[in-house]
Amino acid sequence: MMPTHPPAVWLGFTGLVVVLLAVDLGVLNRKSHAMSVREATTWSAALVAIALLFGLYLLWFENKQHALEYYAGYLLELSLSVDNLFVFLLILQFFAVPQTNRTRVLKWGIFGAMLLRGIMIGTGALLIRQFGWIVYVFGAILLLTGLRMFKQEAVEIEPERNPLVRLARRLLPFTDSYQDGAFFARKAGRLMATPLFLVVLVVEWSDVVFAIDSIPAIFAVTRDPFIIYSSNIFAILGLRALFFVLAAAMDQFQYLKYGVATILTFIGAKMLLASIVPISIGVSLAVIVGCLAVAVVVSLRHRPTDLS
Repeated sequence: MMPTHPPAVWLGFTGLVVVLLAVDLGVLNRKSHAMSVREATTWSAALVAIALLFGLYLLWFENKQHALEYYAGYLLELSLSVDNLFVFLLILQFFAVPQTNRTRVLKWGIFGAMLLRGIMIGTGALLIRQFGWIVYVFGAILLLTGLRMFKQEAVEIEPERNPLVRLARRLLPFTDSYQDGAFFARKAGRLMATPLFLVVLVVEWSDVVFAIDSIPAIFAVTRDPFIIYSSNIFAILGLRALFFVLAAAMDQFQYLKYGVATILTFIGAKMLLASIVPISIGVSLAVIVGCLAVAVVVSLRHRPTDLS
């Protein structure tokens, strides 16, 4: 039986998310602009602090197990989200999105990600409840994804092969250039979509692909829908600011993907072997933290700027 949480907890968490979004998008991003590194770092640190404090709330008012599951889920989703930022940067560079428009793309990407994650988490929970064997399918997906990441040399952005992009271009007329951050513009009396709208579609499609990995992974940590959703949302909330923190130093974390690949491989194996070799949440949390720490330290010690 899946753990339940009082409606007040769900409402309180939802209210907190609404407040954070209002501050992020209504105050810090009142005017569309590229966040400075200082501004982005401050807001990212604040969001991480709030996310960590939420884990302490679960520890104090609920129990240690819920807190450990939340922290493991949050770190797992955050590591996957940071890895996804590399792909977002490639998308924005491929489409030559102006710096002042990138915040707008990321904002709508966050909204879409929250909606998609909610739907996919609910679907995943229902599938596991009805078909317990699907856990092994999730495990196999994660194991194969992790092994593939070890062999993957570089991510290639090929929008022309994206079915959503092809469908949009077939159904909608597009302008040749960006229109001051607008998704649609009127040209010669005709309403047309702008390239920025196409970029948002590609970002949303990418998040669907990412969710295929991240959602099964979180189910290996916990089956509690509230903990799954809250850890996902906290990880997603900080993506916009985190993007501007890491954008200038993406190439400094060249070994991060190997840390993420190791985590996915471990989680996949854990799901496949759960009935034979059960692994505690404490061990899982230690492995996730350890993999991320090693990947970051190795990346910093072997930065491209240090190489002759």
